[in-house]
Amino acid sequence: VQLQAFGGGLVQAGGSLRLSCAASRRTFNMHTWGWFRQAPGKERESVAAVSRNGYNTQYADSVKGRFTISRDNAESTVALQMSSLRSGDTAVYYCASSYARRPEIVQLTPDAYQYWGQGTQVTVSS
Repeated sequence: VQLQAFGGGLVQAGGSLRLSCAASRRTFNMHTWGWFRQAPGKERESVAAVSRNGYNTQYADSVKGRFTISRDNAESTVALQMSSLRSGDTAVYYCASSYARRPEIVQLTPDAYQYWGQGTQVTVSS
C-alpha cells in the first residue's frame, strides 16, 4: 500500500494548515486511517483517526476542537484540517492505514497501523 502525504509547511501560530494523504483506490475503502506526529526528541504520538465509513473519529486531547480528520472515499484521500495552530504542534506528521474488518472501527494507537506514509513537516512559528 503506497501512501503519499503532503500539505505541510511553515505557518504562524493561530493559523491553519491542511494535510492530505492519498492512497491506492484498491485498498483505501477497506482501511481505517490515522494521523500521527513526531517532534524532535519525542516519541511518535497519535493525532486523529477515522473509521472506514468515515462516521467515527477519535482525537488526541491536545488537538480536540482544533483539528478535524476526514476521508473522501471517492478520491481515496484522507485529510487533516488543522486550525489554531500552536508552536507545540510543530512536528513531522505521518498518515497511516490499516485494514479494518468492520466499517465502524476507529483506532488511535500507532501499533494498530500497518502502512505508513513518509512524513510531512509542519512548523508553527510563534
